[in-house]
Amino acid sequence: MNEIIKAMKERRSIRKFKPDMPPKMDIEQIVDAGLYAANGMGKQAVITVAVTNKALRDRLAEANRKIGGWQEGFDPFYGAPVILIVLADKNWRNRVYDGSLVMGNMMLAAHSLELGSIWIHRAKEEFEQDKWKKLLSDIGVSGEWEGIGHCAVGYFEGDLPDAAKRKDGRVYWVE
Repeated sequence: MNEIIKAMKERRSIRKFKPDMPPKMDIEQIVDAGLYAANGMGKQAVITVAVTNKALRDRLAEANRKIGGWQEGFDPFYGAPVILIVLADKNWRNRVYDGSLVMGNMMLAAHSLELGSIWIHRAKEEFEQDKWKKLLSDIGVSGEWEGIGHCAVGYFEGDLPDAAKRKDGRVYWVE
């Protein structure tokens, strides 16, 4: 089987990560894979904020937990030490599609490097808040950005989960 298709079939969302930080070179490769995602009209209107700072990662997790309505102490990033925040230009009509392709590329890249990943929502709600807009400004990002998702990345603890059975009736042929 083709290696790319094999990776697509084997990749799983991971919900239990080890605290160990992956090598920066691996994180860079994952982010780079996101930069090569297909995008509408070649606009490249998606950015990624790579968070490896534990204190900031924990602040993001707490903000995400509150938005999600979970009890105190719950980690919506499942212990992943790396959070790759995908944001798209608010004025670009294809922002959600383009950002979704970036997320997909990064999750496949993580899998190819034997790292786990999971897409965590609520980036949109986070980056509507002034404190997170200020973070973007503080790191040199200008403009209006919509949060698309968080790609939580790290070494997974335990075995890869089995694939869910694929539902029937999802493909229609017209020949």
